[in-house]
Amino acid sequence: MGTRSVAELCESAGLTIDQLADKTGLEDQRLLAILLGRWTPSPDERAKVANALDVTVDDITWGHKTPIQHIYGQGPG
Repeated sequence: MGTRSVAELCESAGLTIDQLADKTGLEDQRLLAILLGRWTPSPDERAKVANALDVTVDDITWGHKTPIQHIYGQGPG
C-alpha cells in the first residue's frame, strides 16, 4: 500500500482535527496547516501525528501541496 496524506488518514479513521490535536498535543492551527499541506512538519511533529494515526512516519505523504513561488524579484531570466 502506498503513502497517504494526513487528511486521508484522518478521514479513513474518522478523526476530526480536534481529536487529532488531543492525541498529538499539537495546536489546532499547526495541524490545520499540516492537513492543508501548507506546513511541512518537523520530525517530532511527524512522529506525534503518525503515532496518533497508528501508522509509521513513512506511511504518510508529507509536504506542501501548493507550489512555492518567488514573491520578490524579477525571477529567472
